[in-house]
Amino acid sequence: MVAAAPAPSSSRAVYVIDDDAGVRRSTSFLLSASGYAPRPFVSGTDFLDEALGLAPGCALLDIRMPQLDGLAVLERIPQDMRALFPMIVVTGHGDMPSAVRAMKLGARDFIEKPFADAVLLDIIARLSDELDEVVARQAMRRQDAARVDQLSPREREMLTALMAGETTKSAAHLLGISVRTAEMHRANLFDRLGVRTVAEAMRIGFAAGVADAAVLEPA
Repeated sequence: MVAAAPAPSSSRAVYVIDDDAGVRRSTSFLLSASGYAPRPFVSGTDFLDEALGLAPGCALLDIRMPQLDGLAVLERIPQDMRALFPMIVVTGHGDMPSAVRAMKLGARDFIEKPFADAVLLDIIARLSDELDEVVARQAMRRQDAARVDQLSPREREMLTALMAGETTKSAAHLLGISVRTAEMHRANLFDRLGVRTVAEAMRIGFAAGVADAAVLEPA
């Protein structure tokens, strides 16, 4: 009988990485019955080969597999992808050294065999909720970057000046333009970014990496 679990979040993908066909089958059935979208992988190599094209999701990773074991998989996952694939490693009963090493390599949780369905589902529900927040933040950053990309070169310079703490008047001096022209550029960048205040414009600028731009020099 499938154990009850909290309703899964919108991050429903769960990758089952295990060389045991029986484990892949039974775990996938449990996940499907609980509202998730499982996808089994026979080996860590198969998962890594396809990871770039996969939707974000939790991964249930067996620690003991031939050729490429779970620890090796954790070592090979690119740093910028780890937040999108929170790993739950499956260890043998009492194999704490492997569990500790897995956590040091970036695993988000571990579970010992044999485990109860409810325990696994609780872990996946928690990590899926956290993954939703990660995905939402990344989507927001992409939106912010797209807004900044719409700015003209002069509007971007104005944004950089405002983020450096300049007033409209001092920014005009730095850019070698009149205060009235600077006010026009400021109004235009506010319109393009869809904001009403400097604080809102700064938030978008920082999120989009504008803070990394070169410091303006007086024209």
